[in-house]
Amino acid sequence: MPTALITGATAGIGAAFARRLAADGFTLVLVARDEQRLAESAEQLKLRYGGAVETLPADLSTEDGLTAVESRVRDGVDLLVNNAGFAHPGGFLQTPVADEQRMLKVHCEAVLRLTLAALPGMKSRGRGAVINVASVAAFFTRGTYSASKAWVVNFSTAAATEVGHPRVKIMALCPGLVRTEFHERAGMDTSGFPGFLWLKADNVVNEAMRDLALGRVISIPDLRYKAIVAVGRLVPRNLAAQISTRVGR
Repeated sequence: MPTALITGATAGIGAAFARRLAADGFTLVLVARDEQRLAESAEQLKLRYGGAVETLPADLSTEDGLTAVESRVRDGVDLLVNNAGFAHPGGFLQTPVADEQRMLKVHCEAVLRLTLAALPGMKSRGRGAVINVASVAAFFTRGTYSASKAWVVNFSTAAATEVGHPRVKIMALCPGLVRTEFHERAGMDTSGFPGFLWLKADNVVNEAMRDLALGRVISIPDLRYKAIVAVGRLVPRNLAAQISTRVGR
């Protein structure tokens, strides 16, 4: 039975991945900071789907937490979902540098180290996949969040090219607005975003798994966001940055 490790697995897109992969017959390794919530999520998944669920409480913004997950990944996983992430409510000039560094550790260093920990085993077994959750924000310019997600897309694209095995896949998942706890935790006011732009986490995951099966390196769920990204690439970079900043505010 294949094993999937999911970071940020107790809410939002991570929880949706856990549900989908449990239904698909994967043994799960759930990673998150909240030990009690991890245990509750694991119990619910076991009751609903009947599969094995392992929990690993870890804070990926700390060296101890990242090292623990890195070690578990090296023990062998067939699918790694690097989903853990967060955002700051203000611009980077208003955010303490320590908080920005914590974001970069979770969004970039953890993705780098866990991907590199997974690939040797996947290549030796001749199969496996890594899904690195980025964002549509990666294609626009606004602060360190979008910059970190642009790194995830570029890294995933480069790694997919260099991995050198047809049955080992690496994909960047770039969703738009998704109904999760993400924005509330960041203290963001989302009232200004039109309702038609919001996506459901389960739909995002289903499209991601389809794109992974098709061998796509970048997955942008939903035609609306595919169109937004396509138009954004045609707009001059400076203008796109100004629009993105105003929308973000």
